Amino acid sequence: MTLLEPYNAPFAAALVLMLALLVIQLFGVLDIDIDVDADGDGALHAGPVDGLLTLLGLGRVPLTIWLVVFLLLFAGVGVGIQQLAESFTGAPLDRVLAAVLAAGGAIPATSAIARPLGRILPQDETTAVDVGTLVGRRATITDGIARSGSPARARVQDIHGQAHHVMVEPHEQSSELHAGDEVLLVRREGNQFFATALAERSLSPN
Repeated sequence: MTLLEPYNAPFAAALVLMLALLVIQLFGVLDIDIDVDADGDGALHAGPVDGLLTLLGLGRVPLTIWLVVFLLLFAGVGVGIQQLAESFTGAPLDRVLAAVLAAGGAIPATSAIARPLGRILPQDETTAVDVGTLVGRRATITDGIARSGSPARARVQDIHGQAHHVMVEPHEQSSELHAGDEVLLVRREGNQFFATALAERSLSPN
């Protein structure tokens, strides 16, 4: 029995597709992921569908990795079924029936592998913060002169050390903030921040 036999065609095709996905993943041409976080924007909120995807292990690993594992198991289980059938009955099963049986065995096995695999693979981390949390932090004017009604660009770091660029006006209407000045962001109105120059008041380090 070989993979080139017609009754093993679904499993040979699965192995070819698996190798193609591996090459694509290695070269970074395709990066597909699926989000099943019920709290995140754009996540699935379909209840039973959400639970089914989690049960299958989708969202634990990138979709391409999940498919690679599934296709490998599908091919292995399928060839094993055909070998057993030939041993016991003298002939392999119909390839469609063998494919259905192989998929039925490969899906739960893939789910069982994906969950621990997801804990091993590197995860993308996000440190996104609400811009409102930038109030009370130090910033540096980077471009222009900030005057009342005429904001200038400033650079500020959030609690994770990520840099944000915001538009800043002086809190005191008579003040000016120049490029290079260190300021304290004291309030925000919409996307507009208001700041006080650190040189104008005695402040403890942030």
